[in-house]
Amino acid sequence: MKFRKVAFITIGCKVNFYDSEAMAELFKEAGYEVVGHTEAADVYVVNTCTVTNIGDKKSRQAIRRAKRLNPKAVVVAAGCYTQTAPEEIASIEGVNILIGTNLRSRIVETVEGYSGEGVINLVGDIMKVKDFERLKIDTLKNRTRAYIKIQEGCNRFCSYCMIPFARGSVRSRDLEDILSEVRALSENGFKEVVLTGIHVASYGIDKKDIGLSDVLREVSKIGGIERIRLSSVEPTIITDEFLKTLSELPKMCRHFHLSLQSGCDKTLKAMNRRYTAEEYCKAVCKLRSLWEDCAITTDIIAGFPGETEEDFEESLAFADKCKLVKIHAFPFSPKIGTRAAAMEGQLPQSIKQERVRRLIVLSEKNAFEFLRGLKGKDYEVLFEEKISEGVYKGHTSNYVCVTASSPENIINKALKVRIGDIINSETVFGDIVTD
Repeated sequence: MKFRKVAFITIGCKVNFYDSEAMAELFKEAGYEVVGHTEAADVYVVNTCTVTNIGDKKSRQAIRRAKRLNPKAVVVAAGCYTQTAPEEIASIEGVNILIGTNLRSRIVETVEGYSGEGVINLVGDIMKVKDFERLKIDTLKNRTRAYIKIQEGCNRFCSYCMIPFARGSVRSRDLEDILSEVRALSENGFKEVVLTGIHVASYGIDKKDIGLSDVLREVSKIGGIERIRLSSVEPTIITDEFLKTLSELPKMCRHFHLSLQSGCDKTLKAMNRRYTAEEYCKAVCKLRSLWEDCAITTDIIAGFPGETEEDFEESLAFADKCKLVKIHAFPFSPKIGTRAAAMEGQLPQSIKQERVRRLIVLSEKNAFEFLRGLKGKDYEVLFEEKISEGVYKGHTSNYVCVTASSPENIINKALKVRIGDIINSETVFGDIVTD
């Protein structure tokens, strides 16, 4: 069967969005028009998420919504939830094709080969997959920052997490393949790239004599690319050797999302996180010894099974001590199939929500304190979008959102800006420096 229009509905993380963009590029190469997810289309691809039960629910709702938009459309369920629960997904009325987190490169031929009857199931045992599936993005519309997926899978098996079962073991992308995609994006005008993956710090453990530092060094050599960011990494990667690499690369952004989850060692052990609070603190200190204005953001789970009030207070105090600029706080969500879901000491939602509230209050306090320290200083801002007539928005290297006025279109331009008044905990005004 031949179709003309395809729409994507993506739930979940940045990696999922990358995968959707890459699959969309395959459709475009085959002559399809990619339309908005609320428009009528011949094919709907729902890239599912299973990090939490809410992700599962949103994925199911998206599948049903797609079929309502066009009952005759072919609906493809891809991604993590499909990978871990294919039978459950297949039981949803209207699903035609299951792909999961592998064989996505075959999506177009599978759609065009669909007969119109039954369900095609391409989901296999992800634990047996040992090679990185090559998907690429050459162009992105209306963006100045490009995400590049450099690895797949995770070997960590944190007690609350389904991702290793959804994505499989670590597979690292070939270096030359990464560089080829970065060059293509640079040629298309992108100045900033974000290296992302399921567990970026694990890059290279399945290969010989290569690691994340090698990727950073080689990407930094590509002309036209002015900034390099990393998506979330664990503190264990911040070694003296890694810090030396960062110090030699002026294109590296001064912002790191260092995954914490808890500042209490007892809770970290129960989570099967492979570092202590002290090791995390050392990583923070190392980064700030290199860049005093380095912005460090994190994730913290509130109300993990068995977390006492004293444990939470310890975690809260630790986050305050580290002066984490932004805390993404989440109430613990018991995900069926994980060890944490079966642990004793499950806490009521009211306690979890109250702890989340306190983490958010701390996050706001630290953010304002950080921004006050930048006022009056000059930073290069890469402008990304126009928010009103003559007003543009962009980000500094340390990921502060800056709005500034300009009579000219300054989208995708990196300009020196003097930081001014604070708008909110994430945004400041700035004045473009013309001298």
